[in-house]
Amino acid sequence: MPLMTSKPMFDLAYDGGFAIGAFNVNNMEITQGIVEACASEQSPLILQISKGARKYANMRYLKHIIDAAVEEHPDLPIAIHLDHGDTVELVKTCLNDGFTSVMIDGSHQPYEENVRLTAEVVKVAHQAGVVVEAELGILGGIEEHVVGVKAEDYEKSIEKFLTDPHQAADFWKRTGVDSLAIAIGTSHGAYKFKHEAKLAMGRIEQVMKTCPGLPLVMHGSSSVPREFIDLINKYGGNMPNAMGVPEEQIHTAVTKYGVCKVNIDTDLRLALTAKIREVLATKPAEFDPRNYLGPGREAIVKMVKHKLHVLNCAGKAEAVVKQWKKLGEPLPVFYTKSAKA
Repeated sequence: MPLMTSKPMFDLAYDGGFAIGAFNVNNMEITQGIVEACASEQSPLILQISKGARKYANMRYLKHIIDAAVEEHPDLPIAIHLDHGDTVELVKTCLNDGFTSVMIDGSHQPYEENVRLTAEVVKVAHQAGVVVEAELGILGGIEEHVVGVKAEDYEKSIEKFLTDPHQAADFWKRTGVDSLAIAIGTSHGAYKFKHEAKLAMGRIEQVMKTCPGLPLVMHGSSSVPREFIDLINKYGGNMPNAMGVPEEQIHTAVTKYGVCKVNIDTDLRLALTAKIREVLATKPAEFDPRNYLGPGREAIVKMVKHKLHVLNCAGKAEAVVKQWKKLGEPLPVFYTKSAKA
């Protein structure tokens, strides 16, 4: 099947007690590891490409890698998503590149500007049959070009940065956005918190009441597994005090509330880096990239399989495919163009 939008996935996830893993990709090994894990667990998935990934890898290469994954696993429901898009021009480029979902992030703009920018993107994307994610509220931490609030400041005054439920309802009504990333106490990067996180579950519940049926998204949701931090530090790294979101809290958010999508990026980087460091440190004569990238890829497979069970989405692929067929979702504009070419 071709790439689909996230709508068939979210239609089932909202009331089904699960969320779709949205995994950031930057190269072949990361993409292969994610897709292999999801195929093994029969899980739908979202492959995210950030502005930084486009700059690093060249979209043409990334798109062909993803096309290869689709060909290798034709029965697996896959969406390709722009992560943290910041301009209408970038969104338009991504639509032409075959994305089936886009995010426009105006969360750091004044509220009215966020509304205006998001509404403009929704109009453009919907004309191409593509869904839109936006963000309301501010997260902590740093990830690529996305700069949030410093961890210590975020933890001290977290309430003022969380998504306002009534503002969320107004935002949804005025923009027509398809899903909304909300601030509930998560944070970007590996150094998310000074102390163990406690997500604002009550705030998710309030947003669900003011925005019934709107799929919610969790950004900054990597758990920063201790095993990877320990390996990195053991073999020459320097990552003291790295701390992520406890997985039991993520599991609660996706099984009891309307969180339909959970972003995971940092954990992928940690898994790959930890294994590469281990191989190069324990086998100093090694120079063949296949012999350290291969173990890194396997670490990603193992980690992603685990995450799919945290998100409760393992085994949901077939149901999503049935929902996609039931909706009769049209092919994205990109595929229509390709067919005519």
